[in-house]
Amino acid sequence: MQQQYPFKEVEQSAQTYWEANQTFAATEQSDKPKYYCLSMFPYPSGRLHMGHVRNYTIGDVLSRFHKMKGFNVMQPMGWDAFGLPAENAAIKNNTAPAKWTYENIEHMKTQLKQLGLGVDWNREIATCKPEYYKWEQWLFTELFKKGLIYKKTSTVNWDPVDGTVLANEQVIDGRGWRSGALVEKRDIPQYFMKITAYAEELLNDLDKLDGWPEQVKTMQRNWIGKSFGCEVEFPIIGQAGNLKVYTTRPDTLMGATYVAVAAEHALATQAAQNNPSLADFIAECKRGSVAEADVATAEKKGMATGLFVTHPLNGEQLPVWVANYVLASYGEGAVMAVPAHDERDFEFAGKYNLPIKAVIKNTYTDTLPMTEHGLLFDSSEFDGLDFDAASTAIAAALSAKNLGKRRTQYRLRDWGVSRQRYWGCPIPIVHCENCGEVPVPAEQLPVVLPEDVVMDGVGSPIKKDPSFYESTCPTCGSKASRETDTLDTFFESSWYFARYASFDSKTAMADERANYWLPVDQYVGGIEHAILHLLYARFFNKLMRDIGLLKNDEPFTNLLTQGMVLKEGTKMSKSKGNTVDPQELIDTYGADTARLFMMFAAPPEQSLEWADSGVEGANRFLRRLWKATYDHLELGQIAAYTIGDLSAELKGIRLQLHSTIEKVADDYGRRHSFNTAISSVMEMMNALAKLEGTDNVTRSVRQEVLQNVALLLSPIVPHICQAIWAELCPQSHILEAGWPVADQSAMVQDSVEYVIQVNGKLRGSINVAKTETKDALEKLALQQPFVQKFIEENMSVRKVILVPNKLINVVVG
Repeated sequence: MQQQYPFKEVEQSAQTYWEANQTFAATEQSDKPKYYCLSMFPYPSGRLHMGHVRNYTIGDVLSRFHKMKGFNVMQPMGWDAFGLPAENAAIKNNTAPAKWTYENIEHMKTQLKQLGLGVDWNREIATCKPEYYKWEQWLFTELFKKGLIYKKTSTVNWDPVDGTVLANEQVIDGRGWRSGALVEKRDIPQYFMKITAYAEELLNDLDKLDGWPEQVKTMQRNWIGKSFGCEVEFPIIGQAGNLKVYTTRPDTLMGATYVAVAAEHALATQAAQNNPSLADFIAECKRGSVAEADVATAEKKGMATGLFVTHPLNGEQLPVWVANYVLASYGEGAVMAVPAHDERDFEFAGKYNLPIKAVIKNTYTDTLPMTEHGLLFDSSEFDGLDFDAASTAIAAALSAKNLGKRRTQYRLRDWGVSRQRYWGCPIPIVHCENCGEVPVPAEQLPVVLPEDVVMDGVGSPIKKDPSFYESTCPTCGSKASRETDTLDTFFESSWYFARYASFDSKTAMADERANYWLPVDQYVGGIEHAILHLLYARFFNKLMRDIGLLKNDEPFTNLLTQGMVLKEGTKMSKSKGNTVDPQELIDTYGADTARLFMMFAAPPEQSLEWADSGVEGANRFLRRLWKATYDHLELGQIAAYTIGDLSAELKGIRLQLHSTIEKVADDYGRRHSFNTAISSVMEMMNALAKLEGTDNVTRSVRQEVLQNVALLLSPIVPHICQAIWAELCPQSHILEAGWPVADQSAMVQDSVEYVIQVNGKLRGSINVAKTETKDALEKLALQQPFVQKFIEENMSVRKVILVPNKLINVVVG
């Protein structure tokens, strides 16, 4: 064994062994209980960052620990490879997105292997490969036939210079992020997935997810946003028809003083026909963001349409305004405005001098806007009713007049999956003049995305490529054109967890192996995916269940959301210049040091503050562990202690060791508290360093400690532990050793420490044999000098209180 810790050699040797022996290849043929551990797969950006290192180390620690505990483990890895960054990089570097992506995958795969992850690389998938996206095209066509995917026009952000649709995040101050052109709102036909058909089940099944953080479940509940409210119809004055609104506060209806509609609403369009200034205002609204968060914070602006509606219950005439804070996508694209009881309406009414009428009061506040529930007043026959009673009574009154009804509403919208981008999965639809929208038949899938393209930065290359879009109708055989939009990249990440289980199936999206492995036992990823990705994955799991592919209701039994890696208190980012390159860390100190620091610096769900000194400290500990093993073996091989008489010091060391084994198992398995597990092992090593003897009994106990430390740390620092084990136990391999079991007999203490108090104040402690009698303990306590000095001449001992195995209190007076 070398005297200095040769980390490069140690890590290269372990990684070569794992690859050659297919150590982490998963199989369904096993009588062990299964454990499927999955970390969210990376986007192949080109280089690993510290967030990746943390995420994948957490997953790897849990995988390796469960493997040692006797589980049949699968930990796969793949690439979320479609998306906009590849298009931008291709334009910048004058290459094709596919070439850039595949080169990045190769580089990052090498980096991940250098981290020492126990991954089954046979199951690797890349979502941009036709053999992967063929199956989501198949699912798309099946759902299209069932009506769970449909086409409708939708308002989008349109960049007139680039000739493309922009995501809300790509609109900066009303302009396209790349072209700088003023963004327009356009209505274009797009495909939608009917996630709302599953809203109730997605909401209710959150209650089954006991292994998920409450915070994530709350975020999903709020996103689905189930509300009980009322549909209210306001007859339009001077023309046929009613203006329909949805409200969650029917109790405030008697305080409505105007109604507001979105710029896209039919009434707004009608009013603008002979009102040029209104038409200009509507155009300005349409240039604004379509993101809900932006609408909420933007300055409230509006304009009167000149139209009026009749209040359905009190008959008053209310003006119709166009307002930029009304979303076309929520409810009916129109709101009844009650300024006294809604903050946005109050701000708007104040700005435009509109009436404010209070109809709710409570004992806590009388300042407006008063948005809490309370009792009704100035509401005719509804006076004195509380929220529930008023909502029921007003809904009944509207229903009797045929001007409204109770309704359950969800904030969740159907998911628009069309993207006017190139680097994504082609939508498998053909447009035929005779037959309309025709799904591509299964035997003609996949519709392959051409990879050898030139990116000029304006629009998508496949929209200009007749060899791609010219086609024939699968139904009637006449000339037809292919859909040139691609799928939202969330589509790929919504089902990849099932594909790992059936990674090489040529006949199905998921086969019976998926029902062996699913649901995922432990999912690991960032909190930033709490809503969209995790909600879509839950949705897809239910779709795949209902189509007969999967048996489980939910994809992920347990979810661990790891915190961010910070430097100087802020998130690492290139723009801030505060990034640390994992490659440099691995090259300088080795992967085990990187892994140890990441797991020791903070509990996994909290943010981790980067510290160079912490990295050096982690490396110092590994060098100390290596040296302790070297010094021990310099005196020759010896078997670990099993039986025989021990001194009190050696008994103490074994007590600490076996208590540590129990604690570390709990820290890994139940608490996911890797930092405290490492801390306990460090304390064990500190105690071992103080043990001096070189006789055979002492050395056998030292051997027992070092062997067990190698086992306890191997999920976190697998390379060095494999090397140390090979030196300590040359006849066996650490991967066959299994998780250590604590020796209960070592944890039985012969002696016990008693805390001694005089009149309830701590004065000292004594170590005594566990078998001592009560009388002997009392005598012993009174003989101690630190007790004697508190018993003055004129005092006597009134009584001695004894709490077995803990405390002796001498009462004097």
